[in-house]
Amino acid sequence: MRCNCFNHRVNSAEQLIVFVKAPRPGSVKTRMAKTMGADEACAAYRDLVTRVLDVAGKSGTVELRFAPDDARAEITPWLRDGWTAEPQGDSDLGARMHRAFTEAFARDIERVVIIGSDCVELQTKDIRSAFRELKSFDVVVGPATDGGYWLIGLRAAQAELFRDITWSSEQVLGQTLQHAKSLGLRIQLLRILSDVDTEEDWRRTCSAS
Repeated sequence: MRCNCFNHRVNSAEQLIVFVKAPRPGSVKTRMAKTMGADEACAAYRDLVTRVLDVAGKSGTVELRFAPDDARAEITPWLRDGWTAEPQGDSDLGARMHRAFTEAFARDIERVVIIGSDCVELQTKDIRSAFRELKSFDVVVGPATDGGYWLIGLRAAQAELFRDITWSSEQVLGQTLQHAKSLGLRIQLLRILSDVDTEEDWRRTCSAS
């Protein structure tokens, strides 16, 4: 009998990248930690990452981009067969995402998608949709309810897309889309999802599980 364990073949033209942080109390989910405490917030972060990676893993191989750069040993337990891990490097979030995109495209990848580790509403169909839309659009973005985005996909490096963005603010999505329009890029939006940033968000996620 032929094994049908791997229904979704790895597409070498596509690369999914997940941005993660070392699960260190006091350095992850700092807004959550203000009310929950650093240890509980860190435990919540570990759970969030596990959930997101379970979804990501159903879409093919994954590259983890971790921070800080000395965290390889801490994120290694999250790696699965065929996955890779690279440090995010220095500078702001935009520069780090641009670096990840640039290095992927340098390996002749045609379509690259980056997600974070905060969106537990994420489903495998969202990732597949992003890659599918990248066959027709230059930029694919998954809007978040807080004014940011939970996914961004490109089919060519776009340095200007990540410059002069007010990161960690409700302006991120709007500024990014404005940059994309000014660059003449064709944009496709995915469905709006919520990130988990506060204790209230986390409690709501737990009650819905």
